[in-house]
Amino acid sequence: MLLLVLFGFIAGAATALSPCVLPVLPVALSAGSTGGRRRPLGIIAGLTVSFTFATVALVYVIDALGLPDGLLRDVAIAVLIFFGVSLMVPSLSARIEALVSRLVGGAGPRGEGEGFWSGTLIGASLGLVYAPCAGPILAGVITVSASQEFTTGRLLVALSYGLGSALVLYLLMLGGRRVIDPLKRKVPQIQAAMGAVMIIFGIGMFANLDLRFQNAIAADLPSFLVNPSESLESSDSAQDALADVRTGGSEEGQKLAAKVRAASEDENPDSGLPVIADAPDFTNTQQWFNTPNGRSLSLDDLKGRVVLVDFWTYTCINCIRTQPYLKAWDEKYRSKGLTIVGVHTPEFPFERDAGNVEDAIERAGIEYPVVQDNEYGTWDAYGNQYWPAAYFIDAQGRVRFTHFGEGDYEEKEQVIRDLLAEAGRSPGQGVSDASGMSITAGTTTPESYLGSARADRFVNGFIQSGRRDYGRAPALEPDTLAYGGTWQVTPDKAVSRGGQLNLNFKSRRVYLVLRSPGKSRKVDVLLDGEPIRQTVAGSDVDSGGVVDVTTQRLYSLVDLPEVGRHELSLQLEPGTEGYAFTFG
Repeated sequence: MLLLVLFGFIAGAATALSPCVLPVLPVALSAGSTGGRRRPLGIIAGLTVSFTFATVALVYVIDALGLPDGLLRDVAIAVLIFFGVSLMVPSLSARIEALVSRLVGGAGPRGEGEGFWSGTLIGASLGLVYAPCAGPILAGVITVSASQEFTTGRLLVALSYGLGSALVLYLLMLGGRRVIDPLKRKVPQIQAAMGAVMIIFGIGMFANLDLRFQNAIAADLPSFLVNPSESLESSDSAQDALADVRTGGSEEGQKLAAKVRAASEDENPDSGLPVIADAPDFTNTQQWFNTPNGRSLSLDDLKGRVVLVDFWTYTCINCIRTQPYLKAWDEKYRSKGLTIVGVHTPEFPFERDAGNVEDAIERAGIEYPVVQDNEYGTWDAYGNQYWPAAYFIDAQGRVRFTHFGEGDYEEKEQVIRDLLAEAGRSPGQGVSDASGMSITAGTTTPESYLGSARADRFVNGFIQSGRRDYGRAPALEPDTLAYGGTWQVTPDKAVSRGGQLNLNFKSRRVYLVLRSPGKSRKVDVLLDGEPIRQTVAGSDVDSGGVVDVTTQRLYSLVDLPEVGRHELSLQLEPGTEGYAFTFG
């Protein structure tokens, strides 16, 4: 985590030198070059705190309260315009400073520190406007925090990012003041001019001209200018540090993961399965499903039985495709001594909701116990990194076999039978008649995320958080995506504001995780430029080529007779949220 804090600081400083900061820079320079000598320090303090809060918390607060995504940006811009007016009217500026100083009481600088508190308010507004500039390191940490317990370390990454940017801006403001100082006799006129600059830029931001400007230069400038910290943030060291955040900090979990990788050679003479390690118990869990009265289970309760711990999440297509086999094994071997426990560890924030999980369990027809692992407690205890992941535990509570991903169902069923026989329980004659859908050979398009934290292969260029009009969607190369129209992008999702989403894919089936908060919304589906025909439409597309998005889940959009390369175009009703494409 300390490495991420350092990378966050450097990346924040680099971001302050990127085109993303240009709409904020004139306002910061205008406000910081006038007023008391401590005003630049106040601006930096306010910007750092509000940027940290905005990137870490406000996305989820706004979502939980159902507030418009642009509300805080509009409020921040209004504050900037107001302070621009105050710079043009010195008596108003003095009254504001005096009022804020009285509100904060004895805290903070006084006397010679004139301008600090008004600077703090200006900086707080700038932080809200500047928040969409957060780069991949910070976005990656934010996305993890949405589904895991928030920690001081993750807060420090966001704070270090803000401090890195703030330091560069502070130096620029000090430089601006040095230019202004020789002109002290003309300070009233200069201050009025700076106030006018703030008002003009504030109005331009309100009209989204800053976002259009960013889009235009991002398309034309070299990538190292658009995102100067890209090489750092995509480095092996940074990615390894992010992986450590995602897999949690449990020392015992990491030891277990290492033993799993090493595949211990201590083979049991009866079954030939290695004894890998003692199995961790279910840790820091929430609601249990499919147990008597919602009672929690422990491995001590299950001693003497063979246990299959299955990590899954309900929007994961790979997990969904394993469910027919898990259900068949539960039906055949439960009475013989097998207990399957589904550990539901969420990938997206809405998957933490117990009602959504319960609906998914009912929809899938799952009858074995399932527990919510919202804080990644059990995930970390096992050092797990994958959905789906299966851990096979013998009657003595020891991990004996693991499998990550889909497939190898015959081998996994044989492991169940071997462990039952080893425990002195008869697995019975024959194997289950399980069958299910598997990924089709020839599929080349990888899982594709829409949020800025993991956005990849977008022909629009570097995807940043924030609201912007992408204009007409550009042409696609194989296995690429493109935004068109207006979108509100956050680290983990993209919200249509009348936007279009295009995808070039090679697969047989296409799925997309969608959400429509508050009400149902429509998504028009086109394949190769035409409304999709019912013969090749996914199960969630009606005869008119439209998807009715209601509950938060994985939606089936395309179901071709064979693998092929095609272009998919989606027109999403405003307010519809998209998360990730998967293929099969």
